[in-house]
Amino acid sequence: MILKQNKSIKLLIIVIIFAAGFFIGNKGSTYAQSRAGNIDINTFWKVWDILDTEFVTTKHKDKLGNEISTTTPTEFDNLSKEERRLYGAIKGMVESEQDPYTTFFTPQEAKSFETEIKGSFEGIGMEVGKKDGVITVIAPIPGSPSEKVGLKSGDKIIKINGQTTVDMTVDEAVKIIRGPKGSEVLLQVYRDGLDKPIDFKILRDTIQLPTLDKVFDKKTGVYTIKIYSFSEQVNALFKQAITEFASTNSDKLIIDLRGNPGGYLESAVDISSYFVPQGKVVVSQDYGEKKPIENLRSVGYPLLANKKIKVVVLIDGGSASASEIVAGALQDYKLATLVGEKSFGKGSVQEYIKITSKTGLKVTIARWLTPSGNSISVSGLTPDVLVPKATSTTLLQIKDRTDNQYLNAVEFLNK
Repeated sequence: MILKQNKSIKLLIIVIIFAAGFFIGNKGSTYAQSRAGNIDINTFWKVWDILDTEFVTTKHKDKLGNEISTTTPTEFDNLSKEERRLYGAIKGMVESEQDPYTTFFTPQEAKSFETEIKGSFEGIGMEVGKKDGVITVIAPIPGSPSEKVGLKSGDKIIKINGQTTVDMTVDEAVKIIRGPKGSEVLLQVYRDGLDKPIDFKILRDTIQLPTLDKVFDKKTGVYTIKIYSFSEQVNALFKQAITEFASTNSDKLIIDLRGNPGGYLESAVDISSYFVPQGKVVVSQDYGEKKPIENLRSVGYPLLANKKIKVVVLIDGGSASASEIVAGALQDYKLATLVGEKSFGKGSVQEYIKITSKTGLKVTIARWLTPSGNSISVSGLTPDVLVPKATSTTLLQIKDRTDNQYLNAVEFLNK
């Protein structure tokens, strides 16, 4: 996921004014009419009034008349009737855009999301997205419960706790999958090449997001930097690693982005700046008709400027978003050779906006293009050297750098 943090005062004012119309009964406000254009906003209020006067709940009640929920807990629990309607209406409006990465967060959801982007949360530890309309595993987090039970990039989640994921949004799926440490979640997944779905029972735990590992193999002369995520810490850690690489006098570098689901856009541009010459475009943000295309350019860090090196970037189906920015830029400028499998293909930018002190909106604000103008939103990046991951590959092999994709990268660098 690519994320930009910003508070939009304009949008905040708009939503607060709109919400005020709900609570003070200003159904015929000039503001609401002007925003609705040719749409009769009174239709909304007519439905509201009918619910007030006619609706009878079908929920079971105990002897004291209290409702007994027979459904899975939702983000609407513990909210007032007015809040449920307000948030439900906003969610419906947002979902009408049919973008799996744009979503409105109720107070409960916003709290969980804001905790997650800080780097620690409770769940099973994996990034998911939508691929061909299906909830799909982008990448399990290394060392997480999802990785330990054997979930893989590309697995299609068809049921969560027995509930079908058909028509389920990404955030709805995440909400069900996530839960307190020590609790269990049941996933049924379809994996390419298998005839039957696989069932996984996974024990949730506290998830800490790793950032970066580095190692220099003196035997092969290859220096490897493994980036797990483009977090707030990655810039400083990558600077340390690339400085260490320069001091080894090695001319062979592997940047391993396999299983990296993305992170901050600014971090992707910063890391690319060690390779892409100053002033050259790293990535372009296409805002559609909203505003002109914005080109984000390389800072042009001089550390490797006078050093002739060979670079391989390892990618796979779990490489997404910010990973694809780095890999795409280095591929377009022929600064690195991409080895592995086709990337996930998530070429969009989301901005997180605080709507009120307790609610938020994650909204897609742009799609990004590689320096050559290519969008990877659908097909992903195609490696220069295609090396399918061996079906027998184990987590230990990847950790120890003995898997077939890594060994092919080393062989390529030593030609």
